[in-house]
Amino acid sequence: MAEASVLLLRAFVVLLAMPIYLLSFLGIWEPFCKKIFFPFFLDKLSAIHGRKTKKQKQELFRNLPDFKRPSGELKLLEIGTGCGTNFQFYPPGCKVTCTDINPNFQQSLSKSMNENQHIHYERFLVAAGEDLHQVPSGSVDAVICTLVLCSVHDVNGTIKEVLRVLRPGGAFYFLEHVAADRSSWKYFWQQVYYPTWKLVFAGCCLTREIWKDLERANFSEVKLKHISVTLPCMPIEDHIIGYAVK
Repeated sequence: MAEASVLLLRAFVVLLAMPIYLLSFLGIWEPFCKKIFFPFFLDKLSAIHGRKTKKQKQELFRNLPDFKRPSGELKLLEIGTGCGTNFQFYPPGCKVTCTDINPNFQQSLSKSMNENQHIHYERFLVAAGEDLHQVPSGSVDAVICTLVLCSVHDVNGTIKEVLRVLRPGGAFYFLEHVAADRSSWKYFWQQVYYPTWKLVFAGCCLTREIWKDLERANFSEVKLKHISVTLPCMPIEDHIIGYAVK
């Protein structure tokens, strides 16, 4: 009964979003989304999400200096940098390599860089999380990834790349929205919106249980907790936050 209801409501949502499906069929939506819609949407979402999670991020990144190498240097790699909303939380003097599969965030990214001159920006790489071949193995002290694992093509492949580029003893910091409890109405509606949401929002998946992928990965230690982040009219309330040590 529940599955039939999900399928019926999915069809209704698809009907409402039919213009976007038509544009997608004609090959128009994806380039428009990548270049214009998604950068605009992410800029607005990042501002709201940033206000809601500021205290949690301050606490999350507080121990970043603990992962400095003996020379005192701290090299960070951010996967899916987007608008650069995390820069304000990084310790002074750290060296940051930014990566994103979408290079169309220049305006908001440049603004964030100008506002956060306390850190050193080494380079920007157009790269997917699953393929960071431009980054040498064991070369960074910490990898940061926030609201990205929902939309990578391969979560486990991305985590493997994280482990490869981290030096032994380095840390992977994450803050991601995840699937709600499977017995909840929130999960029911995530299933309903799933196909259309993924199309409209550049591959974002609503029902990934990312904490399971992290717990199965070859980290020596995983510190993870589930939190709730209420966002207006959005089915992405459930989040995980924490860090894992290689």
